[in-house]
Amino acid sequence: MNVDIITMGCSKNLVDSERLMRLFADQGLRVFHNPERTHGGVAVVNTCGFIEAAKQESIDAILDLCNRKETGDLRGVYVMGCLSQRYREELAQEIPQVDKFYGKFDWQQLIEDLCGTQPAANICGRRLLSTPSHYAYVKIAEGCDRHCAYCAIPLITGRHRSRTIEDIVDEVSELARNGVKEFQIIEQELTYYGVDLYGKSKIAELVERLSDVEGAEWIRLHYAYPNGFPRDLLRVMRERENVCKYLDIALQHASDNVLQRMRRHTTKAETERLLGEIRDAVPDIALRTTMMVGFPGESNEDFEELLQFVEAQRFERLGAFAYSEEEGTYAAEHYANNVPNSVKQQRLDTLMELQRSISEAHNASLVGRDLRVIIDRKEDDFYIGRTQFDSPDVDGETLISLHKPLEIGQFYTAHITSADEYDLYADII
Repeated sequence: MNVDIITMGCSKNLVDSERLMRLFADQGLRVFHNPERTHGGVAVVNTCGFIEAAKQESIDAILDLCNRKETGDLRGVYVMGCLSQRYREELAQEIPQVDKFYGKFDWQQLIEDLCGTQPAANICGRRLLSTPSHYAYVKIAEGCDRHCAYCAIPLITGRHRSRTIEDIVDEVSELARNGVKEFQIIEQELTYYGVDLYGKSKIAELVERLSDVEGAEWIRLHYAYPNGFPRDLLRVMRERENVCKYLDIALQHASDNVLQRMRRHTTKAETERLLGEIRDAVPDIALRTTMMVGFPGESNEDFEELLQFVEAQRFERLGAFAYSEEEGTYAAEHYANNVPNSVKQQRLDTLMELQRSISEAHNASLVGRDLRVIIDRKEDDFYIGRTQFDSPDVDGETLISLHKPLEIGQFYTAHITSADEYDLYADII
């Protein structure tokens, strides 16, 4: 039997899909991830439920597959993930064509339902990669205890639950033995890692242990939180050569008024001090952050303060999105969604235009430097690589001419010859 798995949303969902793919493959099934066309068997949609646009995208994917089932192009449609974790009963009533819905944590039941066998008890490190074979995402925890006013994640995934250090090290070791060189360490809030198991943050110890794994050449950290940031992590990032000088730390805003309403438990001044400490402790670090515009009560003055903050901090990488009211969250229950959509879009455009100019200036400063790159793929007239300052899919890339044959998944030293606002151009030396 053929199984098509479609993953919506974030890389944390992707890890679950890869585990499911391995379980299906172990049963002798042919598995396809995000195929351009379905293969006539069953399809599984791993849904996202983070914001309204993501919900709708997941629903549209489900409906499309149900239409294919009705025309005979598919034998069955199954749904798992965040959206069905939260809205399982409602979805089952609204889309009865789906054969069965699973949530965020019971999707392994798919194996018994479709194959008639029980999956192994511990499958955390066993999966089929959907990424290029030289890098993988490693999910170190589920859930979140932060309860920011706008965020539905705790309502979907529940409290923060860390995996043990030993379990994660075993997974990374197995992946490294199979040729993975770059590890994207992910969870909803990695600076909280270990508090539930060990009584205090253990992210620094975990990263140090992972950096000792033979074959782990790059370790990259995603989704830190500014409040309670563990400073001992900075020493590890500075001292360990294979820990990328890169940190994804979502800040969301810079106005104390908005931060308080968001229930972020930090202030602009505290954030500025933390960013200064990070840059002092880890020279040449690339900071990625995320900002939100249009949160309820965000005034013109609040937005101007955000712009001034971004201009002053000059983040190497910055993404942004407009506030989306999510039912059940503190913001939805206590605040009026009073910033018009047109204003949200205008603020988003203004912020991203500012970041475009900052990114362009930063990239120009790299021209003439020699940087280590990993080659992800060959595309048109270029090899496409990344520096340690660039995460897959969300950051810029390094484009290298085809004059010299290169091997996908290998590291090279690249001389940066030119740059635009997001990408670098280089020659291999």
